[in-house]
Amino acid sequence: MQNSVFVKDENYIDLNPMQFGYETCKPDKSFGPAVRTHWIIHYVVSGQGLFKIGENTYNVKTGEMFVIPPFVETYYEADSENPWEYIWIGFTTKSDITKHLTDIMKYPEAEKIFNSMKKCENYTSGRSAYLCAQLWNLFALFSEGKDEKKDYVDTALEFIHSNYMEDITVEKIAKFLNLDRTYFSVIFRKQTGLSPKQYIIRHRMKIASSLLTKKNTEISVIANSVGYTDLYNFSKMFKRHFGISPTKYAKEKHTL
Repeated sequence: MQNSVFVKDENYIDLNPMQFGYETCKPDKSFGPAVRTHWIIHYVVSGQGLFKIGENTYNVKTGEMFVIPPFVETYYEADSENPWEYIWIGFTTKSDITKHLTDIMKYPEAEKIFNSMKKCENYTSGRSAYLCAQLWNLFALFSEGKDEKKDYVDTALEFIHSNYMEDITVEKIAKFLNLDRTYFSVIFRKQTGLSPKQYIIRHRMKIASSLLTKKNTEISVIANSVGYTDLYNFSKMFKRHFGISPTKYAKEKHTL
């Protein structure tokens, strides 16, 4: 059942509410592909569903939000077995406050704010002002609250640094963090400037180059020490990274 609440456009400059509603979706209910002219944030109260934006596809679960920017094509669909229930708020803004927004967000405290938004139905002429106040509460949370995305990336970095010698993959790290693989890759790249795979390779090559400066260490031993059981694959990756083979690199370092 869908409940859309009329919101008058008051043309507030910083945060201007445009629409509000909540819905318990039927299985497989979808919307789009479509383009909106303003921002919309959906908070998933229960259940789960699929959200597509650009080339990225996310599985969004209870307690998470998915963000629709203006003039960007998106598509979303409720799960067939556990369809989502969500609350949404649409708004416009002329400030850079949206810098805090990403495709998928997870702030547990946001549920209380979205539930408070439902009280806007008790207002008539003050409805837009009430929703505007709740939007400010929401963005205060985004800007000052605990940044779980940063925590996820920090934990991923610690995992890589401790397990680079093992057979680690992006899928394994995402599973360890209990995150969707695509979502994990997006937040990791945004914070580090590299994809998880690129970072793993760079870290392994950094360790390998350090080990190659030590005399009498076999290349095969170094390869195993940084997670490569295939010596050829290690040599190829090393040369791609440094421009020379591991053997030549070691000789140059030993002659210095």
